[in-house]
Amino acid sequence: MSDRPPFLNNLLQLDGYLKSYENEICRRYGEFKRLVMQINKEEGGLDKFSRGYEKFGVVVTPENGVLCQEWAPGADGLFLIGDFNNWDRTAHPYDRKDFGKWELYIPPNADGSCPIPHKSVLKIMVAKDGGFCDKISPWATYVCCPSDSIVYHHVFYNPPQKYKFLYDKPEKPVALRIYECHIGISSPEEKVASYVYFTNNIIPRIVKQGYNAIQVMAVVEHAYYASFGYQVTNFFAASSRYGTPCDLKFLVDKAHELGIFVLLDIVHSHASKNTADGLNQWDGTNGCYFHDNHRGYHTVWDSRLFNYSERETLRFLLSNLRWWIEEYHFDGFRFDGVTSMMYHSHGFGPGFSGHYDEYFGLSVDTESLLYLTTANYMLHTFYPSVVTIAEEVSGMPALCRPVEEGGQGFDYRLAMAIPDKWIKLLKHYRDEDWNMGDLVFTLENRRYGEKNIAYAESHDQALVGDKTIAFWLMDKEMYTEMSTLCPLNSTIDRGIALHKMIRLITHGLGGEGLIIAEHIAGNEFGHPEWLDFPRQGNNSSYHYCRRQWNLVDDPLLRYKFLNNWDRAMNLAEEKYHWLSAGPVSDRFAFFISVHFGREARSHRSLFIYLKAYTSWKHDQDKVIAFERANLLFVFNFHVNKSYTDYKIGVNKSGKYKMILDSDAEEFGGHQRLDSSCEWFTFPHEYANRANHLCVYAPSRCCFVLALDSDLS
Repeated sequence: MSDRPPFLNNLLQLDGYLKSYENEICRRYGEFKRLVMQINKEEGGLDKFSRGYEKFGVVVTPENGVLCQEWAPGADGLFLIGDFNNWDRTAHPYDRKDFGKWELYIPPNADGSCPIPHKSVLKIMVAKDGGFCDKISPWATYVCCPSDSIVYHHVFYNPPQKYKFLYDKPEKPVALRIYECHIGISSPEEKVASYVYFTNNIIPRIVKQGYNAIQVMAVVEHAYYASFGYQVTNFFAASSRYGTPCDLKFLVDKAHELGIFVLLDIVHSHASKNTADGLNQWDGTNGCYFHDNHRGYHTVWDSRLFNYSERETLRFLLSNLRWWIEEYHFDGFRFDGVTSMMYHSHGFGPGFSGHYDEYFGLSVDTESLLYLTTANYMLHTFYPSVVTIAEEVSGMPALCRPVEEGGQGFDYRLAMAIPDKWIKLLKHYRDEDWNMGDLVFTLENRRYGEKNIAYAESHDQALVGDKTIAFWLMDKEMYTEMSTLCPLNSTIDRGIALHKMIRLITHGLGGEGLIIAEHIAGNEFGHPEWLDFPRQGNNSSYHYCRRQWNLVDDPLLRYKFLNNWDRAMNLAEEKYHWLSAGPVSDRFAFFISVHFGREARSHRSLFIYLKAYTSWKHDQDKVIAFERANLLFVFNFHVNKSYTDYKIGVNKSGKYKMILDSDAEEFGGHQRLDSSCEWFTFPHEYANRANHLCVYAPSRCCFVLALDSDLS
């Protein structure tokens, strides 16, 4: 059996430097093949293996009995206790099975009803070394925190009327425009918002703004609200603080009705250290699903680390992914902490230099890498339209290439250097000291042939201790100077102008193929302040843990201008498709259409990796110009200089018209550009482009021109 990936040559053609590491790529692929073969042979196939939720946990059988099955290799005994048996600690013992598994079957009642009533509280008493401890099943699908306790309880969720999905999943968009959101903070009130509130009030806003996907954070249950969902305690449970499982299904169903793709923020990189209501010490030992030595602890995050080489850990995590798709109809995942998973250092310590020895040496945790590869293989095999995104900062080669090429199979990686660059510029540099070449380098710096997701900011920048882009730009002036009834001061003028420019240049230049702009709800209109969850340090306040939609809804406040710009960008992209296009020649486009057909660009293996062509980045003038999808993007970042008859190179000849203008009145601009103006090219080469045109480029302004022939 060959360990060579069947399409490895595709990968080596994209990056010839990988030839020196071909043996390691083949070794990793061989480990993956052997794992899948073992699962097929010993577990009845990957499909059955990854549906562990059908038997593990507390499962209602077709005849209305209850099957309880757990893996607890270190335990001496398991007992199911709860409301249904008056908390009798010996009435329902589990039988020990092979390989550390335990099983209990409770037949239906005499009348055929389920022996455990809906919403009964359950626990599993775990016996170990003469002691007993009440635990929650790792497979629990609904857990709640009673008002008189801080410890969550397993609540048996078996409603008489099951939720029936009414709408099919939407087709995967050619270009994803994702809105990052958190259910709990979505209300203007100082409380935890609900799934139903978000569905009825926020999803319509998202649709109106022109987004076609949402990334939902902090849905998987986490006992500590202020962890932002990144200290998961119950991996199969939708957070009960927002409502019931049926409420979440309603949210996803409604999003699908409106054509919205729904991505779940999934955390398989680590788990909460909670023992009373988490996975930690589940069977009375420090091991089980985790490493039982120093590898099982993340000292920086204060959390537990999975043992990805353990067969039952793989079953648990792979089944978890399928659970969220099968039970809740999610369309894909953003995998959190991928860099932490892939390296024994967890990404801390010396930074990544980009030398390939760092990616193929002993510093890589190949067990974690094997899990990620298997997870992507499984997801893309069973769900061809699924989307997987890696939160990854090291630049691991082939992370976003198909498994058959020797990659890990992710669809995208986050371009995490971009938001860091914006914060660095705003925090440490004067506007006039911004280096245009350095900015363009950061926006374009990515691995060829691997799709990136570009974003100007996300929840990481909005948390307490940092600031959003809008707050870096305008700070305390936002409290007093955002009214349209008062004169526009210089701070707000600068802030609104740069906020629009930052968003568009990131949108247009930050990624290849399909990219997204990522927002924590409200950042699109410049929501002031920061995020701070209720905690001991702020007297459990919700004041900074909400979204003030009244700011953007008030016609007398300038927030509306940024919101209008956000919508205009999305609608323009919907029409001109710059996120999924590059400056491809007519001849090459013809070749692609003939050899691969019209669907070539949507095919994972045949995706044409093209980026924008940046023809101009003048540091003294502070002007950047690039082409994408036959559109010309022009940015003048200069503090006070506007340029008349500014020469810009362009490849396509013809007549151009304006489709976006950040200086327009509806976007809070100064109306220095005439939207009815037409620009004609000159047949003279300039800036390595076949033609050029001359434009008026006002200071702190950006605009987009389109060929007149493309406007229809």
